[in-house]
Amino acid sequence: MKLDILAFGAHPDDVEISMGGTLLRYISEGKKVGIVDLTEGELGTRGTVKRRYAEAEAASKFMSIETRMNLQMKDGFFQHNEENLFKIIEQIRRFKPEIVFANSISDRHPDHRKGAKLVAEAAYLSGLIKIKSTWQENTQEAHRPRLVLHYIQDYLIPPTIVFDVSPFINKKLDAIKCYKSQFYDPDSNEPSTPISGEDFFEFLKGRMKEFGRPMGVEYAEGFTSEKIIGVSDIFKLR
Repeated sequence: MKLDILAFGAHPDDVEISMGGTLLRYISEGKKVGIVDLTEGELGTRGTVKRRYAEAEAASKFMSIETRMNLQMKDGFFQHNEENLFKIIEQIRRFKPEIVFANSISDRHPDHRKGAKLVAEAAYLSGLIKIKSTWQENTQEAHRPRLVLHYIQDYLIPPTIVFDVSPFINKKLDAIKCYKSQFYDPDSNEPSTPISGEDFFEFLKGRMKEFGRPMGVEYAEGFTSEKIIGVSDIFKLR
């Protein structure tokens, strides 16, 4: 399956929280989108692995994600090594995306930082023809995405680029709420976390308002890039 966009997250729900509106926007335009979770989120304070798989499936169905898979790296302890780089290379070569999205380059959770570096390096290495990989016993061709963008998570990082997601704000929040074990639930007896409070969705909306204001829209999602981004028409910039 050829995808237009492949979004990686260290944990199930990373992608929906940080860039769900962007994915919904491009899905509405007919782009094919996939998600790859690096870990099962097994160290999460709330919920279970089984439940988080079910929640991820529900969110993917709600958003019309083409495909989703989990690489089952060790939550909290996965390493930047050859084995994990190859796991990501295999998925990039399998789906041949134009654009890859990855975790924040700097964040409170160490898995986010590690995931960002792993995906960015794997995206480069995936384009080297002398690196051999297989998927389901088939030899894979080299493929390098045109662009790797890092979404912004807990830490506020100045974005390189922002996308208007105003028409999709409500659907994005509904997609996040598919992860009921992780977010506000007045009937839950599980411990509180930084994202389980009733005000977390207001925080997300405030962050998106902050990103949207410079381009004159109500809500936007921000991203950083390690490369210079070129445009063909400066009159289309906002």
